[in-house]
Order: sequence, then structure tokens, then C-alpha cells
Amino acid sequence: MVVKVIEVIGESPKSWEDAAQNAVTAAAKTVRNIVGIEAIGWTADVKNKGITKYKTTTKIAFIVD
Repeated sequence: MVVKVIEVIGESPKSWEDAAQNAVTAAAKTVRNIVGIEAIGWTADVKNKGITKYKTTTKIAFIVD
């Protein structure tokens, strides 16, 4: 078995967890056999003293056919 890892950034106005899920959902549109993720960075956009967008840098692992 061979596993490949790609790195993507997910975004969400709700939470870092939702941003990670959005990254997986988007990757799953073109990548098959996703078996795991690693969230390696959490950032956010801020405006008027509040978070407006959560961002998660996510490594996505999938089995290569």
C-alpha cells in the first residue's frame, strides 16, 4: 500500500473544526480513498476585534490506487 499526502487550506466563518471539514469535503471531490488528516496550522482573519474567518491548514492522506 502507498499513501500520498497533500496539503490544503480550509476556511469557515464558524470554527476551525468546520474549516478542517471543509478542506476534506473539497478534497474529496477529486481525491479518492482519503484515510486521515492532520491539522497542522490554525489561523484566522480578524476585523473589528472579532474573528471573521477561520482557516485550517490540513494534510490529507489517501491511498494511491
